[in-house]
Amino acid sequence: MAKTYKRLGATVVTANTNTALYTVAASTSAIVSELTVCNIGSSQRTFRIAHVDGAIGSVANADYKFYDAVIDANTSLMLNPGYTMAATHTLLVRANHAEVVFSCSGVEIT
Repeated sequence: MAKTYKRLGATVVTANTNTALYTVAASTSAIVSELTVCNIGSSQRTFRIAHVDGAIGSVANADYKFYDAVIDANTSLMLNPGYTMAATHTLLVRANHAEVVFSCSGVEIT
């Protein structure tokens, strides 16, 4: 098995829209070791993070890791989630404003 440590994804969301931060490729698994949520705006915002094992449109309540969590203005949250993800799983993010940006790093295993 080959292990590749890297930045897995980064995105700026459209307000109130589910967005794929990272989708695991076929024949691959991954561990998300670092996830950053950054509010680059001057107002408090809310965000969601979900680990989805199906299509983005089929996110279930049980998929959420954070749901309408608050992030203060001009603040970053550094999370160390350790999410283990199988092939085709998606890390989905959402925020109530486009000033909230997300990135994640970890290892892909092929």
